[in-house]
Parts: sequence; C-alpha cells; structure tokens
Amino acid sequence: MNIKMIVVRLIWLAVLTLALPMWVGHCFAAVDKSHKNAVFLWISGQMLLWAGFQVICVPVILLEGRFRHVMIGYSVYLLVLLVLATVFWFRNPRGLRPVRQEKAAKSEKTEVLLWVIFAVLLLIQLVLAVVMVYGDGDDAYYVAISTAAQESGKMYQKIPYTGMNTELDVRHGLAPFPIWIAWLARMTGISTVVVAKTLLPVVLISMTYGVFYLLGSRILFSGQSVPLFLICTEVLVMFGDYSFYTVENFMIARSRQGKAALGSILIPMIFFLLLWLFRRLQEEKKITVGFWMLLGAVMISCCLASTMGALLACMLMGVAGICGAVCYKRFRLLLPLAACCIPCVIYAGMYLLLG
Repeated sequence: MNIKMIVVRLIWLAVLTLALPMWVGHCFAAVDKSHKNAVFLWISGQMLLWAGFQVICVPVILLEGRFRHVMIGYSVYLLVLLVLATVFWFRNPRGLRPVRQEKAAKSEKTEVLLWVIFAVLLLIQLVLAVVMVYGDGDDAYYVAISTAAQESGKMYQKIPYTGMNTELDVRHGLAPFPIWIAWLARMTGISTVVVAKTLLPVVLISMTYGVFYLLGSRILFSGQSVPLFLICTEVLVMFGDYSFYTVENFMIARSRQGKAALGSILIPMIFFLLLWLFRRLQEEKKITVGFWMLLGAVMISCCLASTMGALLACMLMGVAGICGAVCYKRFRLLLPLAACCIPCVIYAGMYLLLG
C-alpha cells in the first residue's frame, strides 16, 4: 500500500471519529448555549452515534444477522442524523463558541503556559499509546471478535481463539463495542487490529480529556484553574498504572475495550450531565428536551460499552436522582430520569433472560 492511500484512509478515519460526530452534535447545540463549542458538540455527537449503533446492532446480533445488515442499517441512521444536524444548524447558524471561555483571549501568560503544558502532556500520552501498544489478554477475545465480524460477516458466532463456528454468544453480543470497531475498520479499509490497538486509542483518550474539560470548565472551575485541573488529571493518569485493573490502565493501555470507554468516558459524562442538571435546577432554569435525549443517549452508550454498564449507569442515575429530588424538592424530576434508564433496564433484562 502506498503512502497516499494510507493518508487517505487516516483522513477518512478522522472524518468518521471527529468531523462526523462534531457535525451530528449540532442536534444538541440548543441544549445550552454556553456549551456550544467544539468539544461539547464532538462528545455529544459521538454519544448519539454510539447509542444508535447499539439500538441497531443488538437486534441484528440476536437475530443472527450478518455484519452487512448492521452496515446498511447504521448507514441509513447516519444519513438521517446528518440531515437533522444540518436542519438544526440552519435554524441556529451562529458560529461555535471558543473552547476556552471568553476571557481567555485576555488571559495571562500563566494560563497560556498551563494550556501548553497540558497539550504537551496529552501529546506524550497519545504518542506512547501508539508506539508502546500493550498486549492485553482480553484482546484475544475482543479484537478477534472485531476481526471475525469484518472478515466473515458473522457476529459472536465464531470462537475467537480458534475461528471455529459456534452458537451465538448472547452475553457478549448485548454490548457490541467490538462490532463498532469492525465498522470503523470496514469503512476505512484499515486492518481491524491497527484500528483497535493503534489508531482508536488516540480518539478515545482525547475524548476522555474532552469530558474532563467539560467537567472542569462548566461545573468545577474557571480561568486558569481549568488547565491546572486537566494537568493534575494527566499526572494521575500517567502514574496510575500500578495495577492491571485501575481506570488509568484501562484508559491508556486498554482503551480499545468497551469497559475502558465506560469508565473513562461514559460514566464521567453522566456525572457532567447530572451536575449540569442540578445547577440548572438551582438557578431555576428550564431543562430542554434535548438534554434528556442526550442523557438517554449516554445511558444507551453505556450498554454498548459493557453489559455491566447498564447496572452501573442506573445505580448512578438512581442515587443522584433521589438526592436531587430531595434537595431541590423536585420529585417530578424522577420521571424523566427513570425514562432515561428504561433502555438500560431492557438490556439488563435481556442479559438475565438470554445470557
């Protein structure tokens, strides 16, 4: 393969994992005008894409369909989202707000230096994630499932260790994150192993820090405290690999596995949305329908990442919802929160009945 073809495929991968989610994120641009920046659009758009993939892929798997059926159904879903995002953009065509707050344009040199340090540390982590690929034992299953889906068209119907045909593995099929990786590989023409172990970590690690940026800038801090918070997070991640089972290890070394996305991206995203919700309640501001749709999309994405994501997400929502309802005396808040948990309850029930 020549260099030109490699560059074209890498650009196409960037379109699928960066440009496409960012444009789809315009569906949530009206959730809160202060959040209309590239980071929020990118992450919220990816949540909607992941949720759609889960809803489309799981029925095909349970019906023992082929991978091409997922490709067709998901392509139609993408086209619909692109049309909707374009409509929302034309209805509200204002430009994006800068990722940093408005006063950042006149920030002091200290704040600029902190952002540079954050960027350097992030670049180091991304480079190390690419050049020091970690071979985890779970890759023998998850990466093999992705490869089998791309090459044979069968999903969770092959023994990943031998390649032999087998009965449908419903337990793992309810969380088809490896099939999403296979979709990226099929769409770009890049080997599944390369996508999973070399290229995708760059995207998912960046998304992790994007979620923490939203937490830091919109909820916890302001000004130069935001890059300082992100730098502290980077330091904890870089020195958090003291066990195979830490969140930091999953984030850096095992990011291609769905449970890594669950712990590093999706659960922090739920924290961000719930904290933002409570702030809106405290300020007595309106909660839009788009917010509930985004929260529901994140909950469904938890099911895509891992079967235990349904349980963990519902527990988090339940505890936070009860606390919020009692503190703000808004017991009606429990109804939309419970509605967002319905998909997780359905997938958890399927796991108990079919797994």
